[in-house]
Amino acid sequence: MKGVIYRITPDAKIADISHAIRPQDVREGSLVWFRSIPFFPPGTIHVGVVDPGVGTNRRPIAARLGEHYFVCPDNGLITPLLEQAEQAGEPVEIVHLDQPRFWLPEVSNVFHGRDIFSPVAAHLANGVALSELGTPITDPVRLPLPRPKKTPDGLIAEIISIDHFGNLSTNITGEDLKSFKNFSVRVAGREIPGLVKTFGESTNGALIALIDSDGNMAIAIVNGNAHQEIGAGVGDTVEIISKQD
Repeated sequence: MKGVIYRITPDAKIADISHAIRPQDVREGSLVWFRSIPFFPPGTIHVGVVDPGVGTNRRPIAARLGEHYFVCPDNGLITPLLEQAEQAGEPVEIVHLDQPRFWLPEVSNVFHGRDIFSPVAAHLANGVALSELGTPITDPVRLPLPRPKKTPDGLIAEIISIDHFGNLSTNITGEDLKSFKNFSVRVAGREIPGLVKTFGESTNGALIALIDSDGNMAIAIVNGNAHQEIGAGVGDTVEIISKQD
């Protein structure tokens, strides 16, 4: 993919966000993208290839969302970014990549990242307008992105991703927790007494909850692997239990 880009745009600057997305895990890819994009400069072109539907009738797309451009399969990979742009009233423009003159001459059925997405990104970088690359669409595939639900005792939510340390990120944000003065966190049959601010506040091996660098509540074991040690994974339930003072 990088070779294709450099052949079309020799002066391109390429940065890798991740090569560690679990196979076929579109939602994980969408979350990694969502968390990374704000730190790139306006005008950056982002290529995402988590593509279990490669070679089928799923559409290849490119999009302008706010100040950034995206090239990827139409399988929900842009969902959080798209929803954020829509909520902020930022520009949204999406096209179906149906102009083969901007692809490689021969297209594999199993590697559109190399044969379609990379050359399209390179042509964008060379100044080709998004509108030239394909036909406008208004119905991109969207992933379901569940939000925490209120309960009589607090919130019920879920684990949405696991990092390579085994920390469990949830769909509870720090903002969601502002209305709770005193609470515990329940996960995998374990109860955690509220939040800590840093890993170093607790002893080695302690199970903790804290707000991570993306603003989400995470479950972790100090100098350990929460995913392995408590057996919790993506989709598992996390509860916030409000306590009376």
